Amino acid sequence: MYDIIKAYILQILYTNEEAVNPQKLSVNKIIETVMRFGDIDNRQSGAFSQNTLQMNEGAAAHRKIQKAAGEDYNKEVTLKYEVEIDGTPVLIHGRADGVIIAPDGSITIDEIKTTTLPIAHLMGQQRQHQAQAKVYAYMYHKTFCSNTPKLDADSTPQINSQESITIQLTYYQIESEEIQYHKSSFTISEIEEFFDYLIQQYGLWLRLEREWKIVRNKSITELNFPFETYRKGQREMAVAVYRVVSAKKKLYACAPTGIGKTLSALFPSIKAVAEDKATKIFYLTAKTVTRAVAEDAIRLMANCGLRFKSITLRAKDKLCPHEGICNPDHCTNAHGHFDRINDAIMDIIKNEDLITPDTTQEYAKKHRVCPHEFALDASLWCDLVICDYNHVFDPVVYLRRFFGDDSGEYVLLIDEAHNLADRVRDMYTATLRKGGFSQILNQLRGRDPFTSTLRSALKQINEYMKQLREKLECDNHFTSGNQHLVHKEPDFEFDKLISAFIHAAGEWLGANKNTDISQNEFYAEILNQYFEASGYAMIAELYDNHFTTIVQLHGFDVSITQFCIDPSKIIAIALERGLSSILFSATLTPLDYYREVLGGSEDDFILSLPSPFDPSHLLTITHSGISTKYLDRESSYKPIARAIYDTTSHQRGNYLVFFPSYEYMHRVYNELNEIDPLSEYPDKSETPYHILLQQNEMTEDQRLEFLSKFDASNKKTLIGFAVLGGIFSEGIDLKGDRLIGSIIVSVGLPKLSLRQDQIRNFFDNKNGQGYDYAYVYPGMNKVLQAAGRVIRSETDTGLVLLIDNRFASAKYRSLFPGHWTNMIVIRDISQINKNIQQFWK
Repeated sequence: MYDIIKAYILQILYTNEEAVNPQKLSVNKIIETVMRFGDIDNRQSGAFSQNTLQMNEGAAAHRKIQKAAGEDYNKEVTLKYEVEIDGTPVLIHGRADGVIIAPDGSITIDEIKTTTLPIAHLMGQQRQHQAQAKVYAYMYHKTFCSNTPKLDADSTPQINSQESITIQLTYYQIESEEIQYHKSSFTISEIEEFFDYLIQQYGLWLRLEREWKIVRNKSITELNFPFETYRKGQREMAVAVYRVVSAKKKLYACAPTGIGKTLSALFPSIKAVAEDKATKIFYLTAKTVTRAVAEDAIRLMANCGLRFKSITLRAKDKLCPHEGICNPDHCTNAHGHFDRINDAIMDIIKNEDLITPDTTQEYAKKHRVCPHEFALDASLWCDLVICDYNHVFDPVVYLRRFFGDDSGEYVLLIDEAHNLADRVRDMYTATLRKGGFSQILNQLRGRDPFTSTLRSALKQINEYMKQLREKLECDNHFTSGNQHLVHKEPDFEFDKLISAFIHAAGEWLGANKNTDISQNEFYAEILNQYFEASGYAMIAELYDNHFTTIVQLHGFDVSITQFCIDPSKIIAIALERGLSSILFSATLTPLDYYREVLGGSEDDFILSLPSPFDPSHLLTITHSGISTKYLDRESSYKPIARAIYDTTSHQRGNYLVFFPSYEYMHRVYNELNEIDPLSEYPDKSETPYHILLQQNEMTEDQRLEFLSKFDASNKKTLIGFAVLGGIFSEGIDLKGDRLIGSIIVSVGLPKLSLRQDQIRNFFDNKNGQGYDYAYVYPGMNKVLQAAGRVIRSETDTGLVLLIDNRFASAKYRSLFPGHWTNMIVIRDISQINKNIQQFWK
């Protein structure tokens, strides 16, 4: 009886709050949910998705059309209308492109659509466009009723008593300036009937959402922390997360391995959802393995009674069986996808709480829909979205369906946040090469005359980049193989040429949309170059003093790069898509540095927690007698090999050794095989240890096989050679005796490069810490990640050996984590042997 009463009270509270604060709902969302039909066909839309340049051109075209429409045209009319949908008060909002009030009082609602493709491509969406305008017509009629004054404040108001409203669809081709008008007249009763139908259909979804929230919130209210006690530091982090979410702020947290940071971030955020402090949680990470950890945390809480719908998104190429060729001629799922998608969403949402990629595939197969688009649509009805960084930060693929007109109060939980700056920097760096354009230009010779516009655009780009190449080749100031120019301003002339190519290529691709992409390499080449150019144009629209332009020679080829030096501003803007952001990692050190480069300010909170593990379980040794600087490397291979041999000889087990490069790794490997004590083993397979070498470009299966060799029951010592900052230096979890030691060679500085030097110069000018920001801090993060592979639980025991005399300096020692209290600095091999023998006793 108590549970029934409690559920009833929760329902009353929920309903009362909705009555006071009606749910906001955009016209676009209603139309996109109810009015979808037909096929997925990226030959008509998806393959030519609008970039920032095209969107800006579209906005300019809107203004041009509106300005030319005359004094009876009222532009950008904001409309709001409150209605009850299936018992839920809803405030529907939208903005009509134009409302035309003729002298006779007749009303026309204008909906403008612009395109860089032929106008015919818009006709497939005419039904949705008309539906959107009809909803605006209904809202306009209900808002002003029979008393509809002109909206121009300088004009004399006229009263209208219309019995019908005209819907006008204005289609405009940006390049050719072709314009088409499609008019239809509807009676008020027809518009009302249509609106009632939409509301009835959308009411099914609102009812599903409302009933689910009652169940969800009840389970959250009753949910206790899933363990009897908190780990050391875990409660402190959970409390900090809850307070920051409640205050709608940002938190930057260094939370060492073992705290249980995933649960510490999720549990308080889920509690905040039940208290209406947030509407949805995004758990963002760079790695698949970390997404699995988030799933495990939700599964753990579900076993304790939590009802919370979560979905894990994967990249399209991981789900799509047709390599991204999304059209009904190649994919049966694409054919009629939108006719079946709502049934598929309703099915999975009603029957599943934890939606993994495998679950998505299962339901997609059942309903014959595209699994990738299905997952994205289903995520709209989930409470937690587990996904990659790019779903929030990437300029092309970020989830616009969430971060648009109906943007909610979202919590962004960003795991492994030390990776975010470099990932965003890559997302907002764009490079174009002359070779890509000239190759297409060569293939256009002898083709039909329709390619003349495309050929002209390519010729101009080719000639411009040829001139850049000649300038670099003739400049004796540059050394061979390293010719480059750096500009602090964008190349406006090149940007115009790229814009012309985008228009020409888009027109050509649109005209050849029925081409069999999988069989036509030429079409695929133009499509790929179109995408690359569009990405470049998008970055050009964002270009400011956080970017620089780099022109480089590559043999006979030349490239132009818009390089994102400092991604902090971009990250800060993206974080505003959530009401609160929690950025955390085991190696967010130093915190002030990460707060700055990750879009924070001094007003944002920072938190540094101690390791929960007994520091006596970890032996940390710094070998200061070896230099790994570039000029000293030749003389370092032999002593490093000896240090590895001695370190691994005292305790049988599994070890990882991390090197700054593959070349360095192979040189030390050769030296290790020549050490004198091994001469008694003519057959190397009989040696007391086995060595594994990381290979370049390993497949997923090869990675798993490499890690599977780290078995606690190995009869011989296993030494894995890997690259620092690579796939085995972070994100792997070898608990217990699967790994008992890490040996780290060098301080991990990024390779000297033109781009890193641009970062250095930028921060030298900004705060005088350019070298640290470009080299020291990123390098030390690699070291800390590699060292963190050793102790993964309370019972683990192991050692970390750091080989480089720079580790003994004050600068680097200040960056060591607080739990390295047993750090020992040695200078020769005998000291290694003595300390290791004592540790393993």
